[in-house]
Amino acid sequence: MKLAILATLFATASAFAPSSKVATSSTALKAEEGELLKVKEKVPCFGATPLGGEPVFIGENYWDKLTLEYGSEATGTYLRAAELKHGRSAMLAVTGFAFHKLGLTLNNISPHEYLSIRDNIKFADLAAMSPIEAVKHIPAEGFAQIFAAIAAVEIYELTHRNGKLAFDESVAPGLQPGGLTGDLGWNPLNIKVTDRRRLSELQNGRAAMFAISAWVAAEAIPGSVPIPLPW
Repeated sequence: MKLAILATLFATASAFAPSSKVATSSTALKAEEGELLKVKEKVPCFGATPLGGEPVFIGENYWDKLTLEYGSEATGTYLRAAELKHGRSAMLAVTGFAFHKLGLTLNNISPHEYLSIRDNIKFADLAAMSPIEAVKHIPAEGFAQIFAAIAAVEIYELTHRNGKLAFDESVAPGLQPGGLTGDLGWNPLNIKVTDRRRLSELQNGRAAMFAISAWVAAEAIPGSVPIPLPW
């Protein structure tokens, strides 16, 4: 189980590594990257961005009804932002689930013994449980802190544009068409954010959503994963 989790983490993390190829023309590179996230009538069903290779896509789906008939290009931007946020949440969930399974729990890291002294909940007690059972034993105050942190991020995106508070606008940027993009403008390491990196984040998020769904199903319903096949 531990080897499978490690293999999953290494495989998904490899997509964040930059390509080893050096573009001969910056203009050509920007044009190529722009094509990756350009709103198209047909989009691939599945894809991957291997380490040091070109993106590979399989199959086609038609999304024009969502972005043209039922909505607009701004609708597509909102849907992409929603997918991006769900993917980021799933990647955090996968990391936490894997840490718990690998024994990298707070009872081995934190100098504090208790998660909650009032409720007599120790980190060691949570480490002895399954990840799902451990979540059930988090006190209400813990969930309130999690909710407050998420709310702070959401309010920041709703009220800021390009990293600055939009106090002079009558409608919050996040409530305007195409205002929610998932880009918080937070880049303390000054990493060059290219469309290839954005695509890698989306694909890692999709993989993480599948992974955490499978792991939770396997934990909650023994024998449910992998799905039994007739042959």
